Amino acid sequence: MSAIKQIITESKKRVDVDEFLRKALARAGYGGVEIAKTPLGTRVTLYVVKPGLVIGRGGESIKNLARNLEEKFGLSNPQIAVAEVPVPELNPHIMASKIAAALERGVHFRRACYWALTNIMDAGALGAEIVIGGKLTTERARHEKFKAGYLPKVGDSVLKKIPRAVVYTLLKQGLFGVQVTIVPPDYKSPDQIEIKESPPATVAAPPSEEAAAAAEKMEEAKEEETVGEETEKEPKAEETRKEGEA
Repeated sequence: MSAIKQIITESKKRVDVDEFLRKALARAGYGGVEIAKTPLGTRVTLYVVKPGLVIGRGGESIKNLARNLEEKFGLSNPQIAVAEVPVPELNPHIMASKIAAALERGVHFRRACYWALTNIMDAGALGAEIVIGGKLTTERARHEKFKAGYLPKVGDSVLKKIPRAVVYTLLKQGLFGVQVTIVPPDYKSPDQIEIKESPPATVAAPPSEEAAAAAEKMEEAKEEETVGEETEKEPKAEETRKEGEA
């Protein structure tokens, strides 16, 4: 198998695993998965809101999940680790799933999207965008966007640092798609410039009365020393002069 075909096969497998986990762990608040190959097998890291539902009593649920991943998708010796999502409102997978669940309960799409957008921004996100598509109001499919805050669109940093998730749900009107993009609070764009202010200049404080008096005493002492040295030099000079005349 060529390298290109192998990359395509691995990518398709990751997408299939993601869709399977999204359905299997819907009650646990599925927030994404990371798959990495190791010398001992395959390390699978699950991000969920409720880790207890994934692990199960005595680890039974997580063992069944590892068995299903190995049998259905051919993952060699999957080692599953479960990580709790600290802030679910900043995870696009979780928020897209919540919007899809609200649509399935019959909530109007605008109400569900504005509710999710408000929660995302209240959690501290710099910006967010929700795109929903399908037969929203008529028999003709279309899409609507809901945006708030700062949202860069292009660039390498956008692809690497801004998470995005897409969730599909089947309703009576047809298939609906929900795409959520969230700019995390710690995102720093290369085009943002920080201007640092120079520290204020320190002004020397005027000397106190005690310091001024001490300085005067030191000057007087120096003057007395110089005068004493001059008086000592004068008799020595006279003696040397007299010796020279003799």
